Amino acid sequence: MTTGHTQRDIPGGAPLKMWTEGVQIEDAAIQQMENVARLPIIHGHVAAMPDCHWAMGATVGSVIPTKAAIIPAAVGVDIGCGMMAWKLTLKAKDLPDSLAKLRADIERAVPHGFVSTKGRARKGGWEIVPDSVGARWRDLDERYRRIIDKHPRISHKSPAHQLGSLGTGNHFIELCLDENDDVWVMLHSGSRGPGNVIGRYFIELAKRDMRAHIANLPDENLAYLSEGTSHFDDYVEALLWAQDYAWENRQAMMDAVLRTLRKHLPKFKIGDLAVNCHHNYATIEHHFGADVWVTRKGAVRAREGDLGIIPGSMGTGSFIVRGKGNADSLCSCSHGAGRAMSRSEAKQRITLDDHRKATEGIECRKDKAVIDESPAAYKDISAVIDAQSELIEVVHHLRQVLNVKG
Repeated sequence: MTTGHTQRDIPGGAPLKMWTEGVQIEDAAIQQMENVARLPIIHGHVAAMPDCHWAMGATVGSVIPTKAAIIPAAVGVDIGCGMMAWKLTLKAKDLPDSLAKLRADIERAVPHGFVSTKGRARKGGWEIVPDSVGARWRDLDERYRRIIDKHPRISHKSPAHQLGSLGTGNHFIELCLDENDDVWVMLHSGSRGPGNVIGRYFIELAKRDMRAHIANLPDENLAYLSEGTSHFDDYVEALLWAQDYAWENRQAMMDAVLRTLRKHLPKFKIGDLAVNCHHNYATIEHHFGADVWVTRKGAVRAREGDLGIIPGSMGTGSFIVRGKGNADSLCSCSHGAGRAMSRSEAKQRITLDDHRKATEGIECRKDKAVIDESPAAYKDISAVIDAQSELIEVVHHLRQVLNVKG
């Protein structure tokens, strides 16, 4: 087991501290993080988590502290993306032998992907917004109207209709068992279409605002908004709204999943552990003597005692972890296993037979459309956990028995 981290001193920039021992990191991701470290707004150093990999804008699995500025492309377009997990007072023996009907009913209860269900869902959103979701939207609506009054192009055609929906890609809903055979419900999603529009809009706005200085940046996607400007204030307002939307989105989905489970399973209550954490967001925190903006691009806050979720893939299980409050990591840990292959590479290299073998015994999709999410497309989650023993301790190891993907 590894215990430490390495530091790369970047000429003309801040150091890069990396918790990546025993995990393969592609050169493009390291170069991308070095580019971030060269920005004049970096406070102290940039931290790299063991699941880091190249992505558009900034490296997934990086933690970026900035002084009086935010990089919209580092936050990205899935603002507030994160995980939620609830332990239930159920045991493995309480589950039916076949989970196929339960999976089908969860897929009907929660809009996902681009699936339409007559009278229920339309292309991943609600056909008619349920009252329970509508109540959550009313708490968000007034703030949203203020934001789009200032920036009409941010307006999404159906923000209420996507609240409580799963989306596509690596977003999922799972039923899991821990090492004690206790049942958990876990899900992964973010701010959906409304957050995507906000992210894309302000990324372009930052590039436009820095047009005179863009040539001095190591990458135009690292254009940033500075405190004291109207666009910075407007971005922060929209960012915080999208993060709240993502939080409510996960809560609404969990409500729907629990209602579905109550129709199929013996009576149960919520157990003694519940976690709801962002892993794609920005917030103000105090580090190394200053209040700074911390952007976690695919990373989880891991202050001492913080509970977090580190999923592996749809066939390798997940971990509930507790933070150790490591200052050098900016009190952070990884948000997952991290991709080992791009989506296009996974589709070319992983066969349908490979995918079926890797997900044997799990009630999930076995079709070609989810090949890019197959376990082989991700890094070894055990190596990723070992690489960050300085940052977290494992509380529970979950293994999924049911998986829903968009």
